[in-house]
Amino acid sequence: MAKKRTSARQKPSGHSKGSKPSAPGAGKSGSTRSLVRRLFYWGLVGSVWAFVLGIVGFIWLAHDLPDVSDLPPPGREATITVKAVNGATLANYGPVRGQWLSYENVPEVMILALLAVEDRRFFQHGGVDYLGIGRAMLANLRAGGVSQGGSTLTQQLAKNLFLSSERRLKRKIQELLLAYWLEREFSKEQILTLYLNRVYFGAGTYGIDAASETYFGHSAQRLSLPEAAMLAGLVKAPSRLAPSHNYEGALARSRQVLAAMVDAGFLTPQAMQRAKNNPPAMARDAAGPDVRYFTDWVRTRADTLIGKQYGPVTILTTLDTTAQMAGEAVLQHHLSSEGKALHVDQGALVALAPDGAVMAMMGGRSYGSSQFNRATQARRQPGSAFKPFVYLAGLEAGLSPQTVLVDGPVTIDGWTPQNFSQGYAGPVSLRQAFSRSLNTVAVRVSQQAGPAAVAALAKRLGIESPMMPVPSIALGASGTSLLELTAGYAALASGGEKVQPYAIIEIQNRQGQVLYRYRPKARPRVARPDHVAALVSMMVDTITQGTGRAAQIDRPAAGKTGTSQDYRDALFVGFTSDLVAGIWVGNDNDSPTNKVTGGALPARIWHDFMIDAHVGRPVRPLPALSLLIENRR
Repeated sequence: MAKKRTSARQKPSGHSKGSKPSAPGAGKSGSTRSLVRRLFYWGLVGSVWAFVLGIVGFIWLAHDLPDVSDLPPPGREATITVKAVNGATLANYGPVRGQWLSYENVPEVMILALLAVEDRRFFQHGGVDYLGIGRAMLANLRAGGVSQGGSTLTQQLAKNLFLSSERRLKRKIQELLLAYWLEREFSKEQILTLYLNRVYFGAGTYGIDAASETYFGHSAQRLSLPEAAMLAGLVKAPSRLAPSHNYEGALARSRQVLAAMVDAGFLTPQAMQRAKNNPPAMARDAAGPDVRYFTDWVRTRADTLIGKQYGPVTILTTLDTTAQMAGEAVLQHHLSSEGKALHVDQGALVALAPDGAVMAMMGGRSYGSSQFNRATQARRQPGSAFKPFVYLAGLEAGLSPQTVLVDGPVTIDGWTPQNFSQGYAGPVSLRQAFSRSLNTVAVRVSQQAGPAAVAALAKRLGIESPMMPVPSIALGASGTSLLELTAGYAALASGGEKVQPYAIIEIQNRQGQVLYRYRPKARPRVARPDHVAALVSMMVDTITQGTGRAAQIDRPAAGKTGTSQDYRDALFVGFTSDLVAGIWVGNDNDSPTNKVTGGALPARIWHDFMIDAHVGRPVRPLPALSLLIENRR
């Protein structure tokens, strides 16, 4: 047997005797069949592994999907209500919900507007619109960036109901899975009903009824075409476009929605033009004072007082609605009428009561355009508005308003400051130099007192920003916020007692339990009353006969102008017996203004604001001057 097997193995591979020769190409055909069999085999293996991996991937994607059997409520954050000192509601943070509307009760113009701008093939696709995705990708390639999105209303609903807004591949795939689930469980009409009653429309409103009541003052069942177009346009960026604080942005977006309705065949050009000619009228409450700079700041203050982990609360604040509306109207008027010619794009306003209560705050010309608070967050050079601290340090060092110093060239460590007039007045008293805002004299005063003493005094009076004890401190070269600068002036208005700005009177939870209540504390004296009285008398001269004459009002007032280097910042800060107010104007990019000084535009804004904010307040003398008046007697 072994021998036979050996012979078989050693048998030549050629034709055996008497066998028929193989047909031409028979070996090649066998090789092809073998290749096909191998490809089929490995294809089958690959398919099995792909199926297995697909199952594993699906399990990985689906294992942490939310429970879709119970839809979560819209708006998960706690409600925070911020109120003015008179109890009027300023802002609501958190969900505001209106009446749940059935599909039949939603105006057709609302549905058509939403479909035109968000998902025109809603009734044709099965939850994911692949044609829409392809069209969006092509548009984005042409635009060189993200100009369109391909998410359907069903996908948006899935994300809003169950998922976060993070941009990750896993979340996007989960969104697709949930969209398919929604399409399987609900009809198209039910999906639209869910969407319209739950989507966020800005200003804390969830659902079209809450949005309609908030913005237009009536139920969503009465939405007109212009109103529906505005609401449909908010879905893209509800916080930024909310018409309560960015009406122009919301209106521009609504016109895009109307154009999309024409493009989709839902509207004729004539109907579009008629809608454009009749823009929505805002509800009276929705178009109230621009308080979001203030209320946002109050929220951060509340976090420091009671922590971030709290339920629904009501915050009673110090804001005076009369002063706030006066500040908003005056700032907007002057920036709109003068800003372009003067190359001034932004402004800020802060008004304090003598004890530090914040009565008005405008952190910019429009919260909707920019949420950066220029009253509390910006650190800008105060220029000569810092000189009261310099002169007070000089008074503490033994100088007096009658002290005569030379207004002339001065050089310190290679630094040679100049007056804005480029000229010199020669020997002048401190009173004259202060009212005329002579720079060289301020530098000499600072040198006599010592830059370190000036910095220390500013800190005593409430300037929290770092002050470098260098020669240029005399001209306000160190940046500070408008709020702390105004608080420093409040210390002068009080006769030398430190003033800490505050805005929250009380915080209560839903059950009425007081979580925080402001309790006034004894204010430390940070400067001698006689020194403060002497300084305030010079600040009065600034308004009556100096650089701040444009700020002169119908009652005793004191203040100081300020202009930073190259006219980048212009300020006026001053006070009466009832209010301390600071005004800043300039540009966010730090570009120079058209030679705007503190005695010009800021002084005019301060003048108009103080006239309006003092309506109903009796004329009274400045308390800080009482000691000086008594000494003269």
